[in-house]
Amino acid sequence: MNKRSLAVLLRARMRPNNSTKLAFSPLPNRSGARAMQPSSDNANKPQKDFEHVRDSMHSAISMNKTEVIDTVLNDFSEGYFSLCYENRRRLLLVLAKEYDLNRTQVCELIKQYLGVLGEEAQSAGHEEDGVLGSFYRIERNLRHALKPMYEGLFERLNMHPGGLKVLTSLRADILSILAEENIASLRALDSYLKEKLGTWLSPAALELHQITWDDPASLLEKIVAYEAVHPISNLLDLKRRLGVGRRCFGYLHAAIPGEPLIFIEVALLKNVAQTIQEVLWDDPPIPECEATCALFYSISSTQRGLAGINLGKFLIKRVITLVKRDMPHISTFATISPIPGFIQWLLSKLASQSKLAEVNDISQSSADRSGSAFRENILEPEEEKALMDLSEEFVAGKNGMERMLNLLTSKNHEWSNSAPLLSILKTPLLRLCARYLLQEKKRGKALDSVANFHLQNGAMIERINWMADRSENGLHQSAGIMVNYAYR
Repeated sequence: MNKRSLAVLLRARMRPNNSTKLAFSPLPNRSGARAMQPSSDNANKPQKDFEHVRDSMHSAISMNKTEVIDTVLNDFSEGYFSLCYENRRRLLLVLAKEYDLNRTQVCELIKQYLGVLGEEAQSAGHEEDGVLGSFYRIERNLRHALKPMYEGLFERLNMHPGGLKVLTSLRADILSILAEENIASLRALDSYLKEKLGTWLSPAALELHQITWDDPASLLEKIVAYEAVHPISNLLDLKRRLGVGRRCFGYLHAAIPGEPLIFIEVALLKNVAQTIQEVLWDDPPIPECEATCALFYSISSTQRGLAGINLGKFLIKRVITLVKRDMPHISTFATISPIPGFIQWLLSKLASQSKLAEVNDISQSSADRSGSAFRENILEPEEEKALMDLSEEFVAGKNGMERMLNLLTSKNHEWSNSAPLLSILKTPLLRLCARYLLQEKKRGKALDSVANFHLQNGAMIERINWMADRSENGLHQSAGIMVNYAYR
């Protein structure tokens, strides 16, 4: 084993290969743990005093001496990462509230602006240059006043070596706090920092890099550690994903060297795969010259602090352009994607509608039909009959919806191992899945997060695949159904 292989094997966080996560989803968080937990590099460092870090933050914002600003920023960054969860939270709240914009000044400038507006109406066009000059001056002052003080910290960190990484960590911590409690000032801080990061990380500032087995071990280690969709189990697995018939591309930024901000894995196939096993396990790769399809099967973000900044959209488009240029025989670009919200949505529907059906049956003889307006039998008559014809040794329930609910929530997904049950459930589940993907909306967008990601990026639903992921996770989140999105 060469040094590169040994380094990856010993240093990377290898995890058991779990086909439950073989899917293509947008930029998932690779860990459910709090982002604000200190890294292993900082875990053994003594914590700095909160007031010391607060003072260094104030200096980093207010100091004008450029010759010492690098030292101050280094002191702040080191001190921040040494803080415990609660002290980081305290510091971020101080930053959000005490270094916000000066609203008193903003109000005063607005009064001045309205005053000039009144003067203009009275002057009836006289002294136009003088009035316009007043407008321009107040507008300039307003633009300056509407910038919060913490912008200075963000700007200086962005220009500081290693500062961009600090900023993404800061935002990851902010998002962790906001997940637990909604604080208006902190949400404004997050919105401002997100906008700044989106500007600094525009596609023009990013380098598209094809990741290969010949890359440094430190970069390959990042691929293993941050693979969020389906973990890489061993060196052979990693080598296969970077070998013949496979591609891996990542966006790199000069301020975070050797670490892709986001990376995507591609399989070169003859046809669009209908199951995830076709991509990863069933057959050896075909010769690349025979491939006609580039299938995106995994995309992972390495920075939780970049959540909501759609680098994935630009990465997919850049990769499509590159593959078309280098392999003109590839004519189809598609995904094999999970449907993570389907079963949660369906179980909620089944539970509520079966309850309404039960209430409606009880009130059939009375004048109370209040629940009827909300009742919807989401099963077709033939689907209802097929479920009710099942013997009670398979499943119990007063109606078809209750029986489907009991089957889908059965221990160890027993229904998936029964040919008769699979035959009965296939039609209603595929039909309801199509409804979920195409019709269920939230604020005008697809309810499913992965569907929304691809449809917003210009893809189309190509095909819904039955039993495409029979893993525990696949059955749990989408009854084993996966979907192909096609990019034209």
